[in-house]
Amino acid sequence: MVQRADINSVLSDIRSLRSQMNQNQRVEQDQSVRGRIDGPRQVDQVQETTSFNDMLGKAVNTVNDVQKNASELRTAYDMGDPNVDITRVMIAAQKSSVSFEALTQVRNRVVKAYESIMNMPI
Repeated sequence: MVQRADINSVLSDIRSLRSQMNQNQRVEQDQSVRGRIDGPRQVDQVQETTSFNDMLGKAVNTVNDVQKNASELRTAYDMGDPNVDITRVMIAAQKSSVSFEALTQVRNRVVKAYESIMNMPI
């Protein structure tokens, strides 16, 4: 004969476990808040500002990496790689296209700003 657990006892066990979990989460949250408020303050480190040239270079490199990734996925799909599906290829191609368009718009704005500065009367 198989012993079956009473549904009410199972439900009460689940409720008690849930209340213990909630209580442990509250204690952890309280400790983390207390640590942030009562703990020693960290000295903010001085961050060097990056130059516009560095930021633009990183943006170009990021766009280049996205385009390389899209090209590699496209080639793998064309070669019949079973791990690459068409949705990943299309999403990568769209990311590549959008990032290139954004970079082009930034370049256009920079050129426009440069031209307007150069055309200012002295």
